[in-house]
Amino acid sequence: MAHGAVFRTHKVEEDENTVRGNWTNKREYLLSMIGMAVGLGNIWRFPYLAYKNGGGAFLIPYFIMLICLGVPLYFLETALGQFCSQGPINTWSAVPLLQGVGMAGLIGNVMVSIYYGVILSYTLYYLFASFQYPLPWTNVLDGVNCTSPQHVAVNVTSMSVSNWTRENRSCTTSNITTSLTEQYWDQVVLQRSSGLGETGSIVWQLALCLLLSSIIIAAVLLKGIKSSGKVVYFTATFPYVVLTILLIRGLTLEGAKDGIDFYIGSKSNLTKLAEIEVWRDAATQIFYSLSVGFGGVTALSSYNKFQNNLVVDTFLICIINCATSIFAGFAIFSILGYMAHIYGIPIEEVTKEGFGLAFIVYPAALANLPISPLWSILFFLMLFTLGLDSQFAGMELITTCLHDAFPKYIEKKRALIAIVTCAFMFLLGLPCVTQAGIYWVTLIDHFVAGWVVLVIGFLEVFGIFYIYGGRRFITDIEMMIGTKSVWFWLYWRLCWYFVTPFVTLVSIILVLSLAMSIPPTYGTVEYPAWGLDLGWCMAVFCIVLIPATALYKLAGAQGSFRKVLLCSPSEDWHPYLDVHRGERYSQERFHTGNVVDDEPSCRTCCLS
Repeated sequence: MAHGAVFRTHKVEEDENTVRGNWTNKREYLLSMIGMAVGLGNIWRFPYLAYKNGGGAFLIPYFIMLICLGVPLYFLETALGQFCSQGPINTWSAVPLLQGVGMAGLIGNVMVSIYYGVILSYTLYYLFASFQYPLPWTNVLDGVNCTSPQHVAVNVTSMSVSNWTRENRSCTTSNITTSLTEQYWDQVVLQRSSGLGETGSIVWQLALCLLLSSIIIAAVLLKGIKSSGKVVYFTATFPYVVLTILLIRGLTLEGAKDGIDFYIGSKSNLTKLAEIEVWRDAATQIFYSLSVGFGGVTALSSYNKFQNNLVVDTFLICIINCATSIFAGFAIFSILGYMAHIYGIPIEEVTKEGFGLAFIVYPAALANLPISPLWSILFFLMLFTLGLDSQFAGMELITTCLHDAFPKYIEKKRALIAIVTCAFMFLLGLPCVTQAGIYWVTLIDHFVAGWVVLVIGFLEVFGIFYIYGGRRFITDIEMMIGTKSVWFWLYWRLCWYFVTPFVTLVSIILVLSLAMSIPPTYGTVEYPAWGLDLGWCMAVFCIVLIPATALYKLAGAQGSFRKVLLCSPSEDWHPYLDVHRGERYSQERFHTGNVVDDEPSCRTCCLS
């Protein structure tokens, strides 16, 4: 045990948190964590980054960042939640000065959950539209059906689309260059306005889909983890079934080999490794795909039993998440290779990321397959379940923080809190389903889901290992998993003290410089100055909570030099553990003489 201190434990018959509850079993916890980590970004962002940054060569910085950044941060957040059985705000009672870090993560999570809910409404819209034959985006021109086959061009990514002329009921060629699926996305689904300043009306179809997804999430969260833990048996596994089906089908198509070669095969470019942008993309992709920073990992792991083996969980979840990204790339690019083959165009011209891949390019590819509605239904149902799992975690984080803040009032009202929270998020999402909604979604994604989460991650590592104390934290972990050798902790110490803070700080600088130099756009539409200012305000608001909360805590602190500037655990740090863990540890003070004065054991400090 660290510092030579020996902890005297009391045997308890049941390791169950009677106040907050625990996961019913280990499977539900693992599936929930995998479902949160494996999201839409694994499908529509990683494959694009891989092909853009050198194909198979991109896996080198990707796995380096996984080892140096992803795994250490994931383990840290899991250990924090499991140790004190509290959400991401109350865990910072360990370092009250940085309790604003948890609040910043919560607000950032709320903003991200708003646009994630809107993305779910998009997938539901396409899912319902897929129950038609032919698929509606195969013959829509300017919002009207142009059913004459001779009038439908075949180039999916760049072609002259016919204008519908009501006078002669015929299709005449215009200079508009777009695709059928892109036109369907812009004019039918989004009914997109000309810019952020033109709000337009609410797109009622999307609003109804948003309402439906909110109702589904509320129903799943009625009993918290007890109910969501059952649903993830389907939502966390179904995407793998569909990806496997799509991959098998894709490999049977002509051009699939070219697509896979383009993705990760013979066209790998090792010279890309000399570009700093490649390493930046690898770091940010690892950070975002594992969902660290905003508090979801801490919230879900807070329902673990105290002696759960979080080391195995961390490696298992991180490996599955990264393997899924690579696996999804094969399924995506095999279909894109087929698409490029049938149209006789380079794969580069059919490859996009984000919305362009999910709602423009891939639907066009699926429309060319036999029994196209079936493939479209499977694909969009997969996207919906992927998004649901991530949204479950985001909403569970909100309700967990509310429960931690007001346990006496909320303990028996979880169902009501879930319904009210989902209703509130539905209302916040309504501006994003107006005709200017896609601009709001892009704005939030660019500013809030960017450098903000990196700042939070950096402060987590710095606060725990340089203020709370790295050796103290390792001692806390050993209470849960047992004493480990010095060699076991060598990797973790190296990362937590040096590598992870350094890599995170460099990533912040790179991402922030990019955000400042390249303003967001949606296609060719640029944002007005007031829109960019609003985006920066959203990001800065999250970060400002950190120093603002520190000043508030300092103003209310009592005692010697304001409790050493709130760098020692607060008085309620121990009651959390007493209430939620039971009377496990001896509360007598140790006087072994081996405890370092400036960094005592957590139990020595807090239980005296």
